Amino acid sequence: MKRPDDAGPETSVPAIELVDVGKRYPNGFVALAPLSLAVPAGQFLGVLGASGAGKSTLMRVLNGLAPATSGEVRVGGVTLGPRTQRAIRARTGMIFQQFNLVGRLNVMTNVLTGRLSHRRGLPSLLHLFPRDDHDIAHEALARVGLVEKAWERADRLSGGQQQRVGIARALAQQPNLILADEPVASLDPVTSAEILDLLRAINRRDGITMVVSLHQVDYVRRYADRVIGLHRGELVFDDVPGRLDAAALERIYGPRRAAPPEPADALA
Repeated sequence: MKRPDDAGPETSVPAIELVDVGKRYPNGFVALAPLSLAVPAGQFLGVLGASGAGKSTLMRVLNGLAPATSGEVRVGGVTLGPRTQRAIRARTGMIFQQFNLVGRLNVMTNVLTGRLSHRRGLPSLLHLFPRDDHDIAHEALARVGLVEKAWERADRLSGGQQQRVGIARALAQQPNLILADEPVASLDPVTSAEILDLLRAINRRDGITMVVSLHQVDYVRRYADRVIGLHRGELVFDDVPGRLDAAALERIYGPRRAAPPEPADALA
């Protein structure tokens, strides 16, 4: 498929390639209609859609948490499947809406869990990490400005700080791809902008491909190189943010509902 003119850098192998990928549940519900999509390495891809549109399903399909029921998912040119899933997940960072931290553990240990996919055996199960992993985690915390919080319990941090820990955990994986599923939905506007500024800086400095689902159209226009829109599981928009006009938003979110009539006493 043709890539928008001002999207991220071109490479011979897309960071993500979906070929007729769909997700249907046993009860017949189609969460994701078959779609094809190629995301170049280093691109910041924004995903828009109303609740239930299929954004989270797309993220789970990309990470193998919800295996596609049709088509083929390729990450870095490697087809996602039972034999390749572990290796692909090891290089795919996940950032969640509700942070998914272990509140009783300190910040450093939460970040170190990002190294678990690179380690095996009893030491990793007991959270016994080598010095190299501690150095990687410390650097990740420095990137998000939380070195001084390293030994505090995660549940004592603010929401914005907890999401920064989530980003540091993803960075500790040393990923090629980061999937962020509504990462600012629980945050206030100022903190949301700070988190998205941070993700954009990581994307630009490290060249890490970002797929970020959002509800806020303004944020997508501000941060994304490219936007896809989902409506009831179908891909209905794929273009640059500048073409996200009223007609495009109607395709993504449906027609606007007519405003309710004013009460009679308000018109008097």
